Amino acid sequence: MWITRFFFTQGFLTGAKQNYARKYNIAIDLLEYDFEVMNIDDSNVDAPPEDGVYVTGMYLEGCKWDPNTYSLNESDPKILFTKCPMVWFKPTKTDEFAKIRTYDCPIYKTTVRKGVLMTTGHSTNFVLMMRMPTNLPEEHWIKRGVAVICSLDD
Repeated sequence: MWITRFFFTQGFLTGAKQNYARKYNIAIDLLEYDFEVMNIDDSNVDAPPEDGVYVTGMYLEGCKWDPNTYSLNESDPKILFTKCPMVWFKPTKTDEFAKIRTYDCPIYKTTVRKGVLMTTGHSTNFVLMMRMPTNLPEEHWIKRGVAVICSLDD
């Protein structure tokens, strides 16, 4: 799914989580998304995953994805945004998350990292925190202001 095509992204993600909760008869309150970065080109995907959704169309700001180390890496000089690889959003019980070193990366709809709180309790710009594999401490990426952006300004 091209996540940028949804006006109310949080609603789409909640719907995918609800489908999983109903399928496996699990209370939705026990579920959060775990994430798996896919090392395949999004044009090579023929079918959706059994559970969750494959998400594409996002950009990394302040870093790049290194497919060789399967983790975040420093940006190339003078490159602010890089294409984020396809990510599998997997509804999972929080106690069953993959036990790897991650950076809790915020996902924003736009490069403006602020938004007005809507009547639903959701920000108009912030989507959610995505766990991204990293070989460095989380503080390293926080200092660089690393985020995932759904839609660039140009």
